[in-house]
Amino acid sequence: MSDEATRPPLANHEPDEAEQRVRSVVKDCVHCGFCLPACPTYQLWGEEMDSPRGRIHLVGQLLDGAPLTPATAGHFDRCLGCMACMTACPSGVQYDQIIEAARDWTEAGANPLAGASASGSAGDGSASGAGGAGGAGDDGAVAVAPTAPRSRADRVTRAAIFALFPYPRRLRVATAPLRLAQRVGADRLLARSGLVGRVSPAAEQALRLAPPSRPLAPGRFPERVPARGTRRAVVGMLTGCVQSVFYPGVNAATARVLAAEGCDVIIPRDQGCCGALSLHSGRAAEAAAFAKRTIATFEAAGVDVIVVNSAGCGSAMKEYERLFARLGEEGGEPETEDGASPALPGQLEAAAWSARAALLSARVRDFSEFLDELGPVAVRRPVPVRAAYHDACHLGHAQRITAAPRSLLRAIPGLDLAELRDAGVCCGSAGVYNLLQPEAAAALGTRKADSVIAADVSLLISANPGCTLQISAALATQGVTMRTAHVAEVLDASINGVRLV
Repeated sequence: MSDEATRPPLANHEPDEAEQRVRSVVKDCVHCGFCLPACPTYQLWGEEMDSPRGRIHLVGQLLDGAPLTPATAGHFDRCLGCMACMTACPSGVQYDQIIEAARDWTEAGANPLAGASASGSAGDGSASGAGGAGGAGDDGAVAVAPTAPRSRADRVTRAAIFALFPYPRRLRVATAPLRLAQRVGADRLLARSGLVGRVSPAAEQALRLAPPSRPLAPGRFPERVPARGTRRAVVGMLTGCVQSVFYPGVNAATARVLAAEGCDVIIPRDQGCCGALSLHSGRAAEAAAFAKRTIATFEAAGVDVIVVNSAGCGSAMKEYERLFARLGEEGGEPETEDGASPALPGQLEAAAWSARAALLSARVRDFSEFLDELGPVAVRRPVPVRAAYHDACHLGHAQRITAAPRSLLRAIPGLDLAELRDAGVCCGSAGVYNLLQPEAAAALGTRKADSVIAADVSLLISANPGCTLQISAALATQGVTMRTAHVAEVLDASINGVRLV
């Protein structure tokens, strides 16, 4: 076990609950190295600090007061958050909690503990080799290091991404010119010109990843889709952000399949982003705001279960309780009323939301998970196709759901399901990772495309819109056009006779 994992909290510093929790989780790592071959970024570069073990080492340094430098932030930013290391770890290290803390600090712009120790900590130089750290003031308060771990351009890009993607209406407006450009072929001219990349590499990536223009689903979804036959459950359905804009057909298929299996499907119109993109990018307060709206919306819907057809969204919604507990540990939102405690009211509010979040999270089910638990009643008709199923990381590793989608697909007559040689390895999508880390994402996308091509299939099935976008773009780069579908769309084709496009 490393020294920094076992050192006591810094002198003259009283750790809060959040810090104590992260310290405890860091201590669980015995540095055995089982995570190394499972980590996609370590596979790419063979760099220790771009492995889970290395990043845990860096977090240990930060807990000991080292400043958060651009080099350290870069190692955290290059983590996909795929959680393959958690599946591989024999010690059960909760790496997700460690990288959450690291991303919170990076997004905030500094390590709040930097300068609490005069000596800092020694390491590989990534955490302590750049930037100065402030010292403790006269009142013993910990100073914040004056380092800026991200460039201004990076901060602007991130702000633009999070001002757009979690908002379906804004995203529809923003993509309308792209759909027009696709219809006249101008998108290919723009891509070849390189003009977009010179203005914004993230925008260039978005242009490359955008799916071909398809007819939009007509009108709004009804707020209630009645069960066919005997009603077996009343379920709510999350429509999502990227899913609803780029793949509205997936939501339509989800509702039809659930109805065919005897579910009344409630689709609240006032639902918004669940907060997944923000939560997995170190924007906890922003994620909490989205989560509160989602919780209130589905509480009012009065449903037995909330079915989610996007792996990242389902993972985030199952983490809501921990999100609010973490905010409570950190003191919550400060109270502004005169004479009020600056921490206690926020903690009480976070505790109340944590309780509500726990009740909601207990009712969240991935689409495949729910159908597998419910059991089939609708007749399956043949779908003669050879297909491969890709495990989305936030379904396979974060939610540990791998058998259910395969079981559902293998029950379809005529469907020949092939296994990818690296089904559990990240494709490089990882939320907005492919926009912010395009080179690493492209390398991982190429690997995934190679395995899809090697499987000799004509249909690629996934359970996450980001994965579908990423792998489709990687295949197109190699000159391969392949049909893609969500598990719900394949079941819809079998149960309801809807043609796979």
